[in-house]
Amino acid sequence: MAGIPIPSTMMAVRLHPPGGVDGIRYEAIPTPTLGEDDVLVRVHAAAITRDELSWPVDRLPATPSYELSGTVVDDPAHVLEPGQEVYGLTDFSRDGVAAEFAAVSRTELSPKPHSLTHVEAAAVPLPALSAMQALFDHGRLAENERVLIHGGGGGVGSYAVQLAKWRRAHVIATASSNRVDTARSLGADEVIDHTTSDFTTIDPVDLVFDTGGGARLERSLQVLEPGGRLVSVAEAPPAALCEKAGVDCDYFVVAPSPDQLATLTRLADAGEIQTVVDESFPLSEAPRVFRRLQQHRGTGKLVFNLIERPRA
Repeated sequence: MAGIPIPSTMMAVRLHPPGGVDGIRYEAIPTPTLGEDDVLVRVHAAAITRDELSWPVDRLPATPSYELSGTVVDDPAHVLEPGQEVYGLTDFSRDGVAAEFAAVSRTELSPKPHSLTHVEAAAVPLPALSAMQALFDHGRLAENERVLIHGGGGGVGSYAVQLAKWRRAHVIATASSNRVDTARSLGADEVIDHTTSDFTTIDPVDLVFDTGGGARLERSLQVLEPGGRLVSVAEAPPAALCEKAGVDCDYFVVAPSPDQLATLTRLADAGEIQTVVDESFPLSEAPRVFRRLQQHRGTGKLVFNLIERPRA
């Protein structure tokens, strides 16, 4: 791998003005130059996230996707070795990684799990880090506590269920009808089909982790006693209602963390967590894939597969 030539141009997905799905192009662009703390990664797989086309609106054209798995091609500081397999969540304020090569800060990368393919590894960083930071950094989940996870069969929620069980909490998950079995298979102690049942009838919980916002977010205050915690990655909880209920409410945006990725690597290689990939696609199919993402209701991530053959 150390001898791979670095071309002057590469194929990439680009989002052009005015943005949105109709602005997606698959085209040749210059291979990125490296900043002071950057390494050049040959991208093997890159995952995409709903709504991400709305993030770089002030700096178009831009490359989407902020989760990658690949191999190091060049590190001018000689910290990472060429050929080293890495994965990570990259800075949302920079160009993304839906390209053959990506310039990535080495502080955002961690060794890839040996047990996962590159496609599987690329599906981990954003949802798993969101779940980990919500439960442990913001939610302060402790062993034997009761946690309610909304969307327990979805992208972020599926990792939250597994991580909460790893922490030895009692896990209650809400899920839509087609995801109830998924949430249960991932380890939830109780699963509530929110399309047919009222989750507010459960016994009080110590922590609610919300992944969807809206009415469920506000109604979640009903299952928390004073002193409970409500954490959301979807929208800010209503401050006045949280104060009235005596509940500690928090909203945050996930941040890159190589240390937490290293923990996730150990968990994946130990079989403690599993990844769920809905489907993978060639980079050249980006316009169609982003259109599909707008209606995506699967249980796993959509991932661009740049070099791997599907597993038999």
